[in-house]
Amino acid sequence: MLPLESIRECFEGVIPAAMATVGADGMPNIAYLSQVQYVDHEHVALSYQFFNKTRQNILARPLARLQVTSPVTGAQYQLSLEFRRTETAGPLFENMKARLAGIASHTGMANVFRLLGADLFRVHQVVQVASPSLPPPPRRNLLPPLREAAQRLACCADLESLLAATLDALRNGFGVSHAMVLIADSAQLRLYTVASCGYGESGVGSEIPFGQGVVGVAARERTPIRIGHMTTEYAYSRAIRENLRQDGGGGEIDGEIPLPGLAAPYSQMAVPVLACQRLLGVLYVESAEDLRFGYDDEDALAALATQLGAMICLLQGASDEPGDGPRDAAAAAPPALPQAGPGPPLVVRHFAGSDSIFLDEDYLIKGVAGAIFWTILGDYEQSRRVVFSNRELRLDGRIRLPDISDNLEARLLLLSRRLLERQAAVQLKKTGRGRFQLCVSRPVQLVDQR
Repeated sequence: MLPLESIRECFEGVIPAAMATVGADGMPNIAYLSQVQYVDHEHVALSYQFFNKTRQNILARPLARLQVTSPVTGAQYQLSLEFRRTETAGPLFENMKARLAGIASHTGMANVFRLLGADLFRVHQVVQVASPSLPPPPRRNLLPPLREAAQRLACCADLESLLAATLDALRNGFGVSHAMVLIADSAQLRLYTVASCGYGESGVGSEIPFGQGVVGVAARERTPIRIGHMTTEYAYSRAIRENLRQDGGGGEIDGEIPLPGLAAPYSQMAVPVLACQRLLGVLYVESAEDLRFGYDDEDALAALATQLGAMICLLQGASDEPGDGPRDAAAAAPPALPQAGPGPPLVVRHFAGSDSIFLDEDYLIKGVAGAIFWTILGDYEQSRRVVFSNRELRLDGRIRLPDISDNLEARLLLLSRRLLERQAAVQLKKTGRGRFQLCVSRPVQLVDQR
């Protein structure tokens, strides 16, 4: 018997599978399936879309024979199956639903292919059918770049270098040109972009709700979602950008930062970043090529995401200097600085309802990052204080952090990058572990709009 994992390329949805069943009356039936999905070394899942003869037969007699074909070599295999159950919600169902949407769009059947359930089968035997086939091409070994990436991530001392190392590993180790890392805001059930590569605009600060698109579904279900064909149903970022263009030429409208992304992503994969059963974020990659990411890529990126999650947790615990409280920070602060340089004042507007921040008339940020910015600018205006610490911000009631485990360092990095991209007259400069300095080059006028 062949190991099931050795034929995973047969389950990419390129060549339909044929399924043979027998009814309660002993009459055989053969039907073609839209999708077969590898689950683990002894299970596959089949798409349940119609209550047809195959479905009736399986419910009457739970044994079946499945024939699949490798799109790479043309080799054919037969699988002996036993039906276990149907799942109509959860990670497996959502994974199959997303992939089926891509297959349906690719074949022009988007209005026909609707997943009703994921039928889980145990595989008892896999045998190769005697037929002509091509020799398998050499497979790229992803273990060396994965090992190198894990070693690089383990050496990072802060979140900024960790994110840079992750994107560099994707580019140079795995050959991925377009990627982004999003951090989860579990209180708001949203994710926000903190780093990206391969796009004209970084999209730092852009948000996506749980359950929306490939990224949002991966976050909600905490499972990798991989699509090998173009699908409009899951092209969330493209829809957002098109709406913004219609409303105002593609800029930032009403506190929304456009998500980065390809206009036509033919391959997409989103992998949740987890640690201790807690969702920290999502690692997302995409390509303009069909079937760019296979099962091997999914395995490698899942392992990379696990290392990323472990390092984020480790750095969260080390982001505050021991004993670094408000008094310590105040004592470490330099004497009051002279007035900022010449020029018209930078008008900073704060909208309390959403903690949105506008610099003059341009939107900057909102949410927790906006509350942080407004708080430190308030201290600057009152006492010309410019040195702050992570620990004191975490304990500051004015910021209203949603949870003690909230990734404050990610919020600060997001704010710092947004200010840098805007070339604002106010910048944040890291001065050490758990400390940063406010750098002001023009007078600042604070306006609180309640």
